[in-house]
Parts: sequence; structure tokens; C-alpha cells
Amino acid sequence: MSRSRTGSAAPPSRRRTALLAACTLMAATGATATALTAQAGAAAPGCRVDYQVTNQWSTGFGANVTVTNTGDPVSAWTLEWTYAGNQRIGQAWNATATQSGAVVTARNAPYNGSLATGASASFGFNASYSGTNAVPTTFKLNGVTCNGVPDPGPGPTDPPPPTGSRVDNPYAGAKVYVNPEWSAKAAAEPGGSRISNQPTGVWLDRIAAINGVNGGMGLRAHLDEALRQKGTGELAIQLVIYNLPGRDCAALASNGELGPTEIEKYRTQYIDPIATILADPKYAGLRIVTTVEIDSLPNLVTNVSPRATATPNCDVMKANGNYIKGVGYALNKLGAIGNVYNYVDAGHHGWLGWDDNFGPSAELFKQAATSEGSTVSKVHGFIVNTANYSALKEDHFKIEDSVNGVSVRQSKWVDWNRYTDELSYAQAMRAKLVSLGFDQNLGMLIDTSRNGWGGTARPAGPGATTNVDTYVNGGRYDRRIHLGNWCNQAGAGLGERPKAAPAAGIDAYVWMKPPGESDGSSSQIPNDEGKGFDRMCDPTYTGNARNGNSMSGALPNSPVAGHWFSAQFQELMKNAHPAL
Repeated sequence: MSRSRTGSAAPPSRRRTALLAACTLMAATGATATALTAQAGAAAPGCRVDYQVTNQWSTGFGANVTVTNTGDPVSAWTLEWTYAGNQRIGQAWNATATQSGAVVTARNAPYNGSLATGASASFGFNASYSGTNAVPTTFKLNGVTCNGVPDPGPGPTDPPPPTGSRVDNPYAGAKVYVNPEWSAKAAAEPGGSRISNQPTGVWLDRIAAINGVNGGMGLRAHLDEALRQKGTGELAIQLVIYNLPGRDCAALASNGELGPTEIEKYRTQYIDPIATILADPKYAGLRIVTTVEIDSLPNLVTNVSPRATATPNCDVMKANGNYIKGVGYALNKLGAIGNVYNYVDAGHHGWLGWDDNFGPSAELFKQAATSEGSTVSKVHGFIVNTANYSALKEDHFKIEDSVNGVSVRQSKWVDWNRYTDELSYAQAMRAKLVSLGFDQNLGMLIDTSRNGWGGTARPAGPGATTNVDTYVNGGRYDRRIHLGNWCNQAGAGLGERPKAAPAAGIDAYVWMKPPGESDGSSSQIPNDEGKGFDRMCDPTYTGNARNGNSMSGALPNSPVAGHWFSAQFQELMKNAHPAL
């Protein structure tokens, strides 16, 4: 993936790519990829296609496809290819896919049909096969064939980026920082050494965290340790910027220290000191990933009047604009630092996957990204599912399925959502954001720290087709009582291990929420961190409008948000998928 940030000129490789006449095809299965560039004189529209098999088993596979228009602008697109074997397309998302014989035709969804020159759209699908599963070699965009010759790769005038320079994907080719404080806690747990070397996010959840709390490591200490871990190679360190005024207006467990009107304190005592430290030339060789203000902006869409889920606190934050101002200010200040990569929180599919949430949230993200002097160029990407439990990929049911004529969307679990999992949601949100003017090669992160849902309760196949609810509930990996449950969920497990570039449009799977850190206390616990008590963390709570008045599904005896919760850590390891 390629990006140009902060308005600077693109590196040589970007300029060379931009001059290609028509089409580039990239096909990948696992770690194998080939690249083809177009012959001179090819007709517009042109395209670049990234076809990637993301998951394969004996009788089927999943794939992601990203098509980039390198020719004239189009208002709608159709992508065609022909399989050499007996592959048969099943479920598709973010596009409508049909098949006649070996020929597959994918047409844009209503929201991603317009492609300017250089713009891209992503879609995915599941398919069946037997024997071999060869990657297609020829694609057509709106009837024009994308052909070519092998890309020679970097040449004498197209060198790889030097060490420490800005890159397209900060996770690619880099180690990721292992927080020694979290690692020590994990290693002290029985069996914890199996994961204690995994990279996790460093949460700056109050002003005091910048210098360190109760003798713990502050920001400079973490950056110094990151330099030590870096050695002579590349290293990315993940920071969570999380201290907005009136933080987390729809919940109480992770309320913060700043009141709703304290925007100036947020700027001068929180963001400015962080920016000063990150801009220190001493740290210029690090790739600093910032995930900006988890669980903030979507509240201004879903939890404000006249919604039934509205809260007075969210109404206040929408009226005073301090979420928008705070996020814009953070993006502007941090994005001005050459080695900082800003990723903005974009909720998760169980929050924003409905039609009346999805588009308005994307519009709000752009509003924040262009406020307080910021621009979309200071957003490197977005992160989804942070500290949440939504399954990465549901294999046993798809949004287009129906049972006895009733759509899966009508099941109690899906409840008319457009998405069944985080991967499809992340790729769709990416396409929507690109259509609104964000960088065409925007990168997405997915937090997989607690969405594995393995163990003995993991379904091995679809549910019974008695009705749509038995079908969905019997086959879903996500075993929460309700999709809206979010606090210390019983039965959850570690998900995919952190990895770079795992799927089309995805910069990395990450463990931004450190496994073993509580979401909130199961009862009222006085503290000096500004963190309240939310009944959603109480296992006896019977719910509210946001979780369909269901039981909370929370583990008992949990501590304040962010504090170590041994029982949760053990639960996550026991139910890990892939298993430890």
C-alpha cells in the first residue's frame, strides 16, 4: 500500500507507480505474490487489482479483492475474471458477485461505485473449490482487460526507503514494541510466558501517565526502551491517545479525569507535552503509531438525542463540540511529526454496522479530521474493534443467507446489521472513508486481542436450519449474550496474533488492548483515576437499550478499568483461537 502524508512529495516508488499507463495486477496466496504492469497504450479505464486469498481449507477459501482505478473516473464499476478450476463464489460483501460457469462478475455496492482516477474499492467473498485453487491471471474493469508484463521491482532510480524514513505501512518489515510492564505481568501468570513476548498498546489514559504513574514507566521511558528493542532494524511502538474531555460519554467504567469543558487543559497539559516528547530527534528512527481517542466520535451519532440510546453526557459533548475539537487538535499536532502514524478509532461492526450509523459516523470522522487545522493527510488510517470482542471473521453464516425465506439480517443476533464480523466491516468502512476523500490507500488496524472465541464452545459448523435464529446462534463464533455487551466478557479468547498486512486494506492485526487489563469494575471501587462504575461490568445486571435488555455477560470480581485482572487473562488464554 502507498500513501503520501502531510502534503510532502511522494517518494520515488510512488511517483513511478503513478505514471503507469493502465493496469497493475497483484495476486497473492499466503505470502506469494506476483505483479503485472500494463502494456503501453492500454485503453482507459485502467486498473490495479490486489486479489488475496486470506484463508483456505480443504473445500473452500476466503479472498479479498481491491480494485484501483488508474484510468478515467467511473461512476460505477464491474470487475470480471475467469477461474481455471472449479471455484464457486458464495458469500460476498461490499460488492454483488455472480458466477456463470467459470466467469465471475463483481459489481459495486451502492456506496462504493464512484472511483476517481487513483481511487480504490475493496470487497471480499467466500468460495468453494476442490483440487487446486489457482489465482486468476486476467481481470477486466468495465470490459477493459488488464494485461501486462512482470513488474521489475525497484531499480537504480527506485530505491527502497532508507532506515527511519516514512513508510506506507509502519508494521511492514518492523518489530513491534513489547511493553515490559505488561510482559512482566503476563509472564507471572501460569502459562503466561506463551504470549508475554507479544506487542501491545501503551495507554496514555491520563495526564500523569505521560511521566509515569506510581513509579511506572512514562512515555519517555517507553520510547527509550523501544530504541533498545529496535537495535539496528525497524520498530513500531503503539500508543493509545485517550483522555478527551468528557471521555466515554455513553459508559461510566472508562470515564476520564477531564470534565466536558476542559478542552484547553486537554490541549496544553496532555496533547502538547506528548507531541513535544514524540518530536524529540532522539526518537526519529522509531515508527510511532498513535491510536486516537477510542470510543469517542461514534457516540455523537449513536448515543445522542433523539435516539433511544441517548445519554445526557453525549448530548453535552455533541453540543459543545469538544470531541471534534479534541480529536482534530490531536491529529494536527501529532500528525505534524514526520515519524508519527495517526490511526483514528472507528468503533466496530456491532456498533456502527447499521445503515443509520455507518455513513453518518464516516462523515463525522472526516469532520474531526479536518478540524482544528488538521487535514485528512494527517490520518494514516483507522482502527476497529479496540478493546472489543467482535469476531474477526464468521465462517458459518453470511449476511446474504436466508432460512425458510427469512434473511439472516432478521435474526435476533444480526438485527438488520450489514456486517457479520470485523474484517468485512473494516474493509467496508475503509472504502467509505476513501470515497469521502481520505487517502485512497488508507490502512486499517483490527484489534484481535480478545476476539478469538475458541475453546470447547467454538462451533465447528453452521447451526440448525430450524429457523434463522437457530442457524445463526448455532454457528456463530462470537458467544456473547448480545452484540452490545462489551465489559470483561465470559468465554472470550485471544484472537489472531499480531501480524502485518494480513488482508487487503488491513495494515495489521494488533493487540491494542493488553490482554488481562480490565474493562471496568464489577462493583463500585473508589479511585483517583476518574473511572466510574458501569453496570455493564456487573454480572448480575439485566441490561439496557444498548444491549437489548440482556444480561451483561461480564466476569465477576473485576477491578477498575486498566488494572490487572488475572481471571480474565486466564480465560483469554484458555479460549484462544488459534489455540496456544
